[in-house]
Amino acid sequence: MKRSRYGWLRVVGIGVLLLWSLFPVYWALNTSLMTNAQAQSSPPSFFPTHFVFSNYEAIFGFGPSSASTAGGIGRALLNSSVESLGATVLTLVLATIGAYAFARLRFRFQGFLFYVVIATLTLPVYATLIPIYTILTKLGLVNTYLGIILVYTSGFLPLAMWIMYNMFQALPASIEEAASIDGATTLQIFRRIVLPIVRPGMAAAAIITFLFGWGQFIFPLVLGSTNSTEPLTVALSALSGRHVVPYTMINAAAIVAIAVPAVIVFFLNRYIVDGIVAGSVK
Repeated sequence: MKRSRYGWLRVVGIGVLLLWSLFPVYWALNTSLMTNAQAQSSPPSFFPTHFVFSNYEAIFGFGPSSASTAGGIGRALLNSSVESLGATVLTLVLATIGAYAFARLRFRFQGFLFYVVIATLTLPVYATLIPIYTILTKLGLVNTYLGIILVYTSGFLPLAMWIMYNMFQALPASIEEAASIDGATTLQIFRRIVLPIVRPGMAAAAIITFLFGWGQFIFPLVLGSTNSTEPLTVALSALSGRHVVPYTMINAAAIVAIAVPAVIVFFLNRYIVDGIVAGSVK
């Protein structure tokens, strides 16, 4: 009897969580498929009477209502992809090499330097915004892909390195010792033996880094304030006018913005969980 009661409580709890999490997404999708008149009707319509795709046409620069947004969301989508992918690749390369060095090599101040790198996770991210902007201005990297990618990498590298460090620590050293006895160099061991084994951890670090990069707002808003570099998150906020708020168009852009991370999480959720677990225990 108690087991049955707790089972119903579990079902109700899961249902509440799903409703709380998914209803805003459904409402955004529902609104994006309506006209402005339908979206502002009272009482609100929980289902569109007929599907309207003009909002999606507008944000990508098609249709009569796209004058103020022509190509804007499409370019922002490209910017988000370039910046997130660029930061992911650079972060993964540096994190993998750095974590392997900390986990396997022996050098002076090894432990101290590793914990200094990891300790940067505790720093308030936005406290570094002004210094970073000053540095990038002097280097001429404001409003450039390279500048934003470097900033993303500096922020995401400690977590990715922590994930990869734990992956290398979990790897038995005897495998590398056996290869070393057979005459393999450190680089050969790293490339041909270690990397294929820790590939799931690399996938987890890459996915988490990409998702973090895709959701950034403040840094690209300050460091990439032109259409040539602003990502989808910034372009989405710019759709709202001073006197007119195009609710349906904003919701259509929001659906586009969440589609990419939603697909990644849906199909690669196992790697994300593995990465979180690997980064939380030693």
